Amino acid sequence: MKLKDIQLSKLTSLLSLFFFGLALWLLRRELAGFRYKDIILFFHNLPAHRVTMALAFTALSYLALTCYDALALRYIGKRIHYWKVALASFAGYAFSNTLGLPLFTGTPLRARLYSGWGMTAIDITRVVLFSYITFWLGFIGLSGAAFLLEPIAVPALLHLPMASARPVGILFLSLIAAFLVASFVRKRPFVFKGLEFSVPRPPMAAAQIAVASLDWAFAATVLYALLPSSWHITYVHFLGIFLFAQVAGLLSHVPGGLGVFESMMVLLMPPEPPRGEADLLAAMVAFRGVYYLLPLLIAAVSLGAHEVVRRREQVGKIARIFGGRAPDVVPQILAVTTFLGGAILLISGATPEVHSRLSWLNDILPLPIIEFSHFLGSLAGVALLFLAIGLQRRLDAAYQLTLVMLGGGIVLSLAKGLDWEEALILSLMLAALAPCHRYFYRKTSLTSEPFTPGWSVAIIIVILGTLWLGFFAYKHVDYSRELWWRFSLFGNAPRFLRASVAAVAVALGVALRHLLRPAAPEPEPPTEEEIDHAARIAAASPRTYAYLALLGDKELLFNETGTAYVMFGVERRSWVSMGGPVGPEKERAELVWKFRELVDRHDGWTCFYQVSERMLHLYVDLGLTLIKLGEEARVPLTGFTIEGRNRKKLRHAWRRAGEEGCTFEVIPAEEIPALMPDIERISDDWLRTKNTREKGFSLGFFDQGYLKRLPLALVRKEGRIVAFANLWPGGEQEEISIDLMRHVVDAPLGVMDYLFIELMLYGSQQGYRWFNLGMAPFAGLEARSIAPMWSRLGSMVYRHGEHFYNFQGLRAYKDKFDPVWEPRYLACPGGLAFPLVLADIAALIGRGFRGVVAK
Repeated sequence: MKLKDIQLSKLTSLLSLFFFGLALWLLRRELAGFRYKDIILFFHNLPAHRVTMALAFTALSYLALTCYDALALRYIGKRIHYWKVALASFAGYAFSNTLGLPLFTGTPLRARLYSGWGMTAIDITRVVLFSYITFWLGFIGLSGAAFLLEPIAVPALLHLPMASARPVGILFLSLIAAFLVASFVRKRPFVFKGLEFSVPRPPMAAAQIAVASLDWAFAATVLYALLPSSWHITYVHFLGIFLFAQVAGLLSHVPGGLGVFESMMVLLMPPEPPRGEADLLAAMVAFRGVYYLLPLLIAAVSLGAHEVVRRREQVGKIARIFGGRAPDVVPQILAVTTFLGGAILLISGATPEVHSRLSWLNDILPLPIIEFSHFLGSLAGVALLFLAIGLQRRLDAAYQLTLVMLGGGIVLSLAKGLDWEEALILSLMLAALAPCHRYFYRKTSLTSEPFTPGWSVAIIIVILGTLWLGFFAYKHVDYSRELWWRFSLFGNAPRFLRASVAAVAVALGVALRHLLRPAAPEPEPPTEEEIDHAARIAAASPRTYAYLALLGDKELLFNETGTAYVMFGVERRSWVSMGGPVGPEKERAELVWKFRELVDRHDGWTCFYQVSERMLHLYVDLGLTLIKLGEEARVPLTGFTIEGRNRKKLRHAWRRAGEEGCTFEVIPAEEIPALMPDIERISDDWLRTKNTREKGFSLGFFDQGYLKRLPLALVRKEGRIVAFANLWPGGEQEEISIDLMRHVVDAPLGVMDYLFIELMLYGSQQGYRWFNLGMAPFAGLEARSIAPMWSRLGSMVYRHGEHFYNFQGLRAYKDKFDPVWEPRYLACPGGLAFPLVLADIAALIGRGFRGVVAK
């Protein structure tokens, strides 16, 4: 593969592995003189009041985090009860803090809850951006003060062009001063990734800095409270070190900054007391448990408890609290907790058991059971790492196996060394997962799921970290071939070696199975049999866009039972589904995921074009960005009439065409071949007169095989065909629409109005509920300064693009039929991929890039 074809995400993943490996090397060098028992001794001597203090400051830090969103909502002028904001913030930040990517990693969770409470995508984007800026304002302000008051010494090992952090402190405080000055004088907004950001007024700006600074300070105090009292370091000096190490972990892109944060702390902290580095490492382990793991467990158990009471009398109240978006949030958090459960089992298997517990256990269980439990516990741990991927992708098999593995892990934790703390954590995870079966609806095989770079890196990091910890714990042991076959009650090192080899072998086996599986077949045009099958499904579909599959210019992906399909086109890396899945509603979610997995196997970009609001949550689950394209017009046909004052102009156009001798008729599909020469001549003349060429993908084109499959609406004048349109009759009498609509050059004035009116009257007589007039591009996009760049650009094109295309005229034409306007969206990757996706979609519609610039 050429370098230009390598995804940025894969390069980022490789860098994450590099930084994690570097961090492990640094820790090994700095802790060369210490042993694992020094760390265990620290935990035994840790006073209860220090743990209580750490828990209290953890609560204060998460309380401050909820204020990020509260300030953001006040900034954009939205009112939501604080307890709802606190719920969304806590769940989102508990998730994102654990992964080490604050704010943005937890954004989907918060977005789903906020959308359930009536907030638009634009409002949510503004909240996230405001919170992101607040997060960094706190860091810059607090670290600037700490670096200036007590600058940390920069280790020569980092090769930075400064001896201390004081210059950075001056720079940071200057930035804060500039921000505050801007809040007084700046009137024009800044632009960030296409979104305009107006500088808050001074009171709001000061509140941002204060709240975020308190959040960072509280988080630092959690670790500071866990340090032994013998460590003489001022809080301000410690704060500067903590902030430096935290940002190093964030910038490394290692999940949770694992290893990177610890190595920076060890490098920067002054090793004053005896066993200083060992005590510091132990304190950081406790810090991760208190500040990261505990809140995540609380969030997961809370969502599990929500499911338990969901079916009781309080269901209405709780459903209103979650705004109907709990299904979107739960699998994400449960996937992370399951992954952490696997890590806990692996770490437990790599570290020595407590001798007193083993002695007591030996009186109950024979040694082979203890040995076997330890071995199986590590295998269950590595299995949970991979099952977490399946949970994130809603697999029923992953849910069932995770229940088994968590239950087995509880029993094995007790049987291998009476690790009741570990068993308790796994029990909480099991209790959170058990009531949530309804969220894991996909029946796909576990082995068919592709691995993303992010999940792969996370699994490798856990396994490498476990191996490092095991060899650190047993570095005093003399390794030999006999050690592998030594079985004894206190033989922790041999047990670690055997379990680690088995865990690595299982992980490598799963990886090789994925690497060696057959390559995904390249997409090919559909066969006539596949088009026939799609035609039967489309005829039963209530939405008429399903008939676009009959054009044959898009590939078709059917579900396992052949009752639903996705029609898609491929242009460069963009795999674009035309609309959502077509078929029974219960099959659509699985088909969306199946399409995503097919695209992942080809290293492409998953896109869904012109989708409705109904299934937007599924596209968000895929990690896609939603962009409004415009609005689709649907005319209610129940009781449709052209009588009345409001339909005067329509009635006049209809009567005038009738007076000129126009008649309307619908020709069944079997009679169309006899008319094909006439309508082909009309189509060719229309294209030549308009000086245009055929389009495709989302628009029909003249193709005899396509037109012969569907009824045809004709307008005749004195027996001669002057206009035609092919009909799309929707299933369940839901809607009827047209695709290809063309007329002769000398057609009577207003013939298209006449055709539309007759079609609507025909649809009403046949019992259809809606007539679909199609989409008006860019209609309904916001032009406000706070709207995203795409929205404002689209609004500008809509208002001022008459020289290229009459967008307002198209909207006005459809408006005279009094339609109901429904938004349509593009779901696709965001960031730099977005403009490339738009270009690829234009090429698909234009049937090549030449068609994009041609009429």
